[in-house]
Amino acid sequence: MYVREPKDPLEFVKFPYNFIKKDPNWVGDLIKSSLSLISDSHPFWDNAEKKLFVVEEKGEILGRICGIINRSYNEFHKEKAAFFGFFDCENDINAAKLLFEAVENWARSKNCDLIRGPANPSSNYTWGMLVENFKEPNVVMMPYNPEYYASLVESSGYKKEKDLYAFKWVYDENIAGNFLSVVERIKKENSEISIVFADVKNINTVFEDFKAVYNKAWENNWGFVPMSEREIEKMASELKPLIKKEYIFFAKHGDLPVAFCLLLPDFNIALKALNGSFSAFNIIPFIYNYLFKIKSGRMLALGVNKEYRGRGIEVLMILKAIEIAKDLGWNWGELSWTLEDNIKINRTIEKFGGKIYKKYRIYRKDLI
Repeated sequence: MYVREPKDPLEFVKFPYNFIKKDPNWVGDLIKSSLSLISDSHPFWDNAEKKLFVVEEKGEILGRICGIINRSYNEFHKEKAAFFGFFDCENDINAAKLLFEAVENWARSKNCDLIRGPANPSSNYTWGMLVENFKEPNVVMMPYNPEYYASLVESSGYKKEKDLYAFKWVYDENIAGNFLSVVERIKKENSEISIVFADVKNINTVFEDFKAVYNKAWENNWGFVPMSEREIEKMASELKPLIKKEYIFFAKHGDLPVAFCLLLPDFNIALKALNGSFSAFNIIPFIYNYLFKIKSGRMLALGVNKEYRGRGIEVLMILKAIEIAKDLGWNWGELSWTLEDNIKINRTIEKFGGKIYKKYRIYRKDLI
């Protein structure tokens, strides 16, 4: 058994499709999208570097891992951290240890003094390892992994650093009614604030508004790293074909965006039919699933600029999301992710009927 660099990116990217696909609850991204994300041309790598490894025995790949140094993160947090990401492995502790040792040795050679993860490749994409509830599929842009992964990571010397929560919200028409008086008060106290849908015909303007809020809204959050202009432009180009006006809306003070919410239907329901790529044989199931079977969605992000917090704007945004979900015919939605110690937002979600139904973990290991 030995560790090597993959022969090509496709060998690295296709590995999980060759063994996790047996798990009915795993939904992988499109192979084309995964290749794009680890490509040097992706804007994330403008200020970051990576090292890919696979572990092999008797001609068979048993696992993969990526070492990541995110210079933007280290500059922002004043750390010398590395990350591990894109970790997938058979249930073989020796294989896992070889992968982690390879990534740790690489990180030390780059003068890093700690490593955390999984980050694929940062908190702005997908990150965290599923540690609770393996009986339901991952929703759009959230990870899934076999239950034994946590044991592999912990046996390699990693400890919990932070948990992330995913809430499930099932539509209940009584919930909004319970908040009518509160909402009227909040609206009266914030009469200068309006909630407006994105003008998707002018998608560049939408993402200008998004940029105005995103990095400011999360700048004090644990694990946050600002997105670069090129990253946001890349995200805009990828979401543009999918975005409808109902999926992104803003709270504005006059023309100034001060909060936003981003929703997406759970496209994973349709992606499950593709097994990583389109073909003549799976395009019909995909269209069928996409058009007729998506009855759920995810709130990917809810951000309020710091100077506008504590005024109830979060409540208005969540209620608006509930209203939209009803209009779209969603039976339930996932609100994810939140930090375990973000007590205020977690309690707010619970007041609206959300219940924690999955937990994800960020691990850490000191290298000195």
